[in-house]
Amino acid sequence: MEGQILEYGDLIIAYLEQLGVEYVFGIPGGAIEPFYNALARSERRGGPRAIVARHETGAAFMADGYSRNTGKLGVCCATTGPGATNLITGVASAYENHIPMLVITAQTALSTFGRGAMQDSSCTGVNTVELLHYCTRYSTLISHVEQFEHKLTTAIMTAFSSPMGPVHISVPMDIMRQRQTAMASSFSLTNLVRKPALCDEDAVNKLYGELVSARQPVFLLGDEAREAVGSILTLAVKLNARVIVTPHGKGLVSPYHPLFRGVISFAGHREANQILADEAVDRIFIIGANMGEWASNGWDSRLFGHRIIHIESTEANLARTPMAALHVRGRIETIVERTLMRLDANTDGRAPKALRVAPSTEESRRHFTLDDEEKYYSDAIPIKPQRLMRELPRVLPSNTYYLADSGASLSWAIHYLHPYDRRMSGRRDGSGGLFHAVTEFASMGWAIGSAVGAALARPGDPVACITGDGSMLMSGQEITVAIQEKLPVIFVVLNDSAYGMVKHGQRMTGAESIGTELPETDFAAFARAMGAEAHVIRSPGDLLALDGKAIANRRGPTLLDVRIDPDEAPPIGFRTSFLKPAG
Repeated sequence: MEGQILEYGDLIIAYLEQLGVEYVFGIPGGAIEPFYNALARSERRGGPRAIVARHETGAAFMADGYSRNTGKLGVCCATTGPGATNLITGVASAYENHIPMLVITAQTALSTFGRGAMQDSSCTGVNTVELLHYCTRYSTLISHVEQFEHKLTTAIMTAFSSPMGPVHISVPMDIMRQRQTAMASSFSLTNLVRKPALCDEDAVNKLYGELVSARQPVFLLGDEAREAVGSILTLAVKLNARVIVTPHGKGLVSPYHPLFRGVISFAGHREANQILADEAVDRIFIIGANMGEWASNGWDSRLFGHRIIHIESTEANLARTPMAALHVRGRIETIVERTLMRLDANTDGRAPKALRVAPSTEESRRHFTLDDEEKYYSDAIPIKPQRLMRELPRVLPSNTYYLADSGASLSWAIHYLHPYDRRMSGRRDGSGGLFHAVTEFASMGWAIGSAVGAALARPGDPVACITGDGSMLMSGQEITVAIQEKLPVIFVVLNDSAYGMVKHGQRMTGAESIGTELPETDFAAFARAMGAEAHVIRSPGDLLALDGKAIANRRGPTLLDVRIDPDEAPPIGFRTSFLKPAG
C-alpha cells in the first residue's frame, strides 16, 4: 500500500492496519463519505472493513466491546452534525471505563464554515470538537493536510497513554478527500503505543515486605487488573490471601476459586463485605480499581484507611487513595511478576499445594452465600431472575462470554450469575474473564452494542448479552447487525414490562411510583421479524429444554424473551441507600 495511498482516509486505514485493527464501526453519511470510500478500498483487498451500526451510540458501544476483548484500538466514526452528537453517550462510557478508542467525525468543507451549511459542526455551528472535548482524552479539528499525520498519531498515542481512553479527530470533507499519490505512513505506531514494562522498583521492594509480613492479606481486584489477573491469583495462592472483587472486576476470578469470597459493593455478597469490616485483616491490597462509588463500597471508610496498599498503572486512580500506606505505580503485570520472582527466590523452591476447582454442579464449594438462595433453585412460574442466572451457565457452553446491561439485569448478574471458570492461576491473555459490565457511566444499551463488538473480537466463542426490556426498546435495532454479520450472540431479555431497577428503587426509597411501566412486548416476535431465532421462556423447564450448544453454534443471533417474575426485587439495596432521603 505504501506509495499508493490516494486520499487521507487511506492514511488512517494504513495506521489502523499497523495496529492490527480489523473493523471500523459507524454509519455512513455525506460528509464522511470520503472515509467510507477508503474503507471500501480497504475491504476489497482484505484490510480493515466497515461494520454498519443502526445508531451511532451503538457503533461506539461496538468499538468498546471490540477493544475490551482484543486489547486493540476500538474505532468508530460518524458523519457531521447529529451523527457526531449521537456518538457522545458511547464515547462518554468509554471515557469513564478507560477504553482506548479512536473517534472519527466529519465536518462540512472548510469553505462552508460559518455560512449556514447543513449540519455545520464547526466552531461556527454546533461545535462537535468542543462537545467531545469533555469526554475524550484528546479532541481536535484537522484544518490543514499538513497537520493530518501528526494529529492522527498524537491521538492514537494518547488513546493508549495513562489513563487510556477515547480520542477524537474531526476532519472536514475536503481535507479527507485530498489526494497525494506519494503518501505513505511515516511512523511505526506499534512501537509508539507499546506499553513499557515500567514500575517503581523502590515501591515494589516495599510491596514485597508488606506482602510477606501481612498476617491476613486480602486482594481487592478491579477491572484494570485484568491483564495480570492470572499472575495475581498465583500470588494469592502462594500467600493464601483471600480475593474479593469490585463489580467492575467480576468475572476475573472463578466463582469456585477456593480463595474467592465474592463481590463487594453494588449487588455484592455478604462474605466480601464482611471482610472489609474484619479488624483482623491487616492489609488490603487494592489492584487496578478506580475507587469510585461502586468500586469502594460507597467510599467505605474501611477502604480509605492506612491498612490499604494501592497498586495501579493509572495515576488518576491513585489520586483517590491519598491515605494509603503505600502506592505502587507502574504496569500491574510487571509489578506482580517482579514480586512473584522475588517470592519464589525466597521460598527454597517450595511450591503451594495445587488448587482444584469443583465441578460446576458442586455449588457447595462456592465460598460465599447468596441472598434469597432458595430462589436460586426455585421452580416457580414465572421464572425467578435468580433461577435464570443459575441456569444460564448450565445451558450455554462453558466458554460463553457474558455482558450485563445497566439496570436490574446488571444487579441480578453481579450477584447470581456465576460462569464456570477452571482457571485457578497462571498467565492468561489481557481480555479478562467471562463477564463484563460497565458501572461508572452505566449506559443502558451498552451490552447490546458491546456484544456485537465482542463477538467480532472472539470468533468461535458464544457471547451472551443480558439486558432488560427497557434497554431492548432503546437499542434493540442493533440485533440486525448481529444478523447481518452472522454472529452467534445470545440476547437474554429480562421482560417484566417495566424499568425494573427504577420501579423497585422507588419502592425501596419510598418515592412516588411513576414512569416505570412499559407496554407488554413480545420480544421473540420482534426478533423473528428481523430474522433472528427466538424463544419465549416462562419457566425453568422452558430454559432447560433449550439446546445451548446448537444456539451457540448458529450463524446468527438468538433472542431469549424471558418473562421473569415482576415482583422480585433486584439486589440493589446498596444503590438505593444513596438515593433515599436523609431522615
